[in-house]
Amino acid sequence: MSKKILVETSARHIHLTDEAVAALYGEGAKLEPKKMLSQPDQFAAANDKIKVVGPKGELMLSVLGPTRKANQVELSYTDARVLGLKNVPVRESGDVAGTPGVKMVGPAGEIEISEGCIIAKRHIHFDTASAAEMGIKDKQIVKVKIVSDRTTIFDDVVARVSDSYALAMHIDTDECNAAAAFGEVYGEIVD
Repeated sequence: MSKKILVETSARHIHLTDEAVAALYGEGAKLEPKKMLSQPDQFAAANDKIKVVGPKGELMLSVLGPTRKANQVELSYTDARVLGLKNVPVRESGDVAGTPGVKMVGPAGEIEISEGCIIAKRHIHFDTASAAEMGIKDKQIVKVKIVSDRTTIFDDVVARVSDSYALAMHIDTDECNAAAAFGEVYGEIVD
């Protein structure tokens, strides 16, 4: 069964551990919600942005909460080039082993992470009911067509199924620009 899926652009951002929050914002600091995101319990933090420093450049990145078990910097290929990072892999969120690291500078301190930079693999968050309705299994690879001024079919889109998700596809800013997926955009699984 075909169903329209909201396509959201996931711009560069950082996920931090509790320890990193304390080091960057000060002892006792907590991530405070500024704006709730489409995925349940996920938010853009009201805390100051963090400066990410690479071998050739730097960028200011928003922090998303809540905190996680590992620090993760999600970039686009363009962002990685600005920072001067090479061999940043396309990975699913949370898979940071063996990835490049960076320096992060916050209002109260700085840290160097030895790994954690990825380009997030394009993916669809499925709640279990929507996945069942559409015949989708967790980790299944699908193709999604986005109709726009530059209609595009994205291949190699991973389905992630969980009771804690809301139905939405995430692409990075490079992919958004290539597909002219601006504003409220929907996609459809075509294979």
